[in-house]
Amino acid sequence: MAASLKEMLDFKGRIAKALKDQQLRGAIRFTADSLRTKRNAAVGDLNAQAAEQMSIGTFTDLRQQARKIKEHTLAHLDYYLTRAAEQIRANGGTVHWAANAADVVRITEEIIDRRNAKKVIKAKSMASEEVFLNHALEAKGVEVVESDLGEYIIQLAHETPAHIVIPAIHKTRRQIADMFGEVAGREMTTDTPTLTKFARETLRKKFMAADIGVSGANFLVAESGTICMVTNEGNGRLSTSVPPVHLAIVGMEKLVPTLEDLAVLYGLLPRSATGQKISTYFNMITGPRRPGEPDGPEELHVIFLDNGRTNILGSKYEETLMCIRCGACLNVCPVYRNIGGHAYGAIYPGPIGSVISPLLNDFNEWTDLPQASSLCGACTEACPMGIHLHDHLVNLRMDMVTQAKADPGFTRVMKLWMAAWRRPAIYRLMSKVGYLGMRMYAKKRDDGTEVAEHLPGPFAAWTNTRNFPPVVKRTFHERWADLEQEGKK
Repeated sequence: MAASLKEMLDFKGRIAKALKDQQLRGAIRFTADSLRTKRNAAVGDLNAQAAEQMSIGTFTDLRQQARKIKEHTLAHLDYYLTRAAEQIRANGGTVHWAANAADVVRITEEIIDRRNAKKVIKAKSMASEEVFLNHALEAKGVEVVESDLGEYIIQLAHETPAHIVIPAIHKTRRQIADMFGEVAGREMTTDTPTLTKFARETLRKKFMAADIGVSGANFLVAESGTICMVTNEGNGRLSTSVPPVHLAIVGMEKLVPTLEDLAVLYGLLPRSATGQKISTYFNMITGPRRPGEPDGPEELHVIFLDNGRTNILGSKYEETLMCIRCGACLNVCPVYRNIGGHAYGAIYPGPIGSVISPLLNDFNEWTDLPQASSLCGACTEACPMGIHLHDHLVNLRMDMVTQAKADPGFTRVMKLWMAAWRRPAIYRLMSKVGYLGMRMYAKKRDDGTEVAEHLPGPFAAWTNTRNFPPVVKRTFHERWADLEQEGKK
């Protein structure tokens, strides 16, 4: 079941809970480290191939090409949406337009009612998570089964995804074996073959019995109306080809103009997401089953989802719509790596989630998320689209202040701080006071440097998890003045 709004908005409480869960933090760091290492190796290999003229470009080349493609697409999104819709209809599919989550649920329920459907099988889809589709259909009495292994695990745990690409990144083998054991009615071992065999046998029956298959889309090619799905499991193909109806929920920003453009984005996505040169499956679906074809659905429905995206279009945050949902920014983020995805309380966690969750939803309810960042810039460096995530986080913090949505006490303190630092005399006085005030807390280490391990009051929030370098006796200005004097001699 979905968490209550109060539970989702208790940001500090969720953080405190995550920080105390050493098993969760260990599982996340292990997988995030592995994904980051593989990603770096894949990027290095691509660059080496480019040097020998064996690829279409270096990682930087592909990033620059991809940005141009997405910039062009977003600038002409109305045209490409119209063209994609025309092609989908020409291919025999049906197009629906959803302004919000309620529209997606309504359209899906109409299809279910018309087909008298009772069972739905789902491929991995963050868009369906975004609109809480599972909960709405289950409330209607429809059986909904997630077929992606990670999504199936968190469905059994009654949770939302903790990562954009690896939904069950926070689960250990033992936890997964225990959940599978409850379904199987027997104790399960933790070895991979046993766990995957159980999932395969269980889900195979669900594929064959499903009335409707639901999927998302990594991309949708406007010129041909082709739905593109990148997966490492065969569930994507089974979910979209075995049931008599295939329903694809596509964020309107997922469009690319041509198949040639798609090749560039395909070169970036698997390397950034899982460190693979190529995923196991590149699914490209163009229309429902045609006369004489043995496989495929009788009906294909595509729902183009807005849900706040047009509000971002044309704004200073527009480039966030370039996101290809690879999760690379999560794997390098020091905040995400310590608290995991659920602490964010939003469907999209990590740096990208801290930016788009306030933009796609009610900003008043997500003002904490832009603060969940060290602004180190690692997310921007890792992003295959070069989205300036740390800049957008700063801009959101500015918006919070200008729109009077930041904590009033915090705002007053920062204004006083800004006023003081703009006045040299007060700045120098604060430096002296800071030096004297921290003398009692500074401790000398074996290497001769000093640190403050514990500070009182509001500063304790920093030293609870890290050391604080004490204020030095002689400021930079004073040292610089001495150097100038020495230079004159």
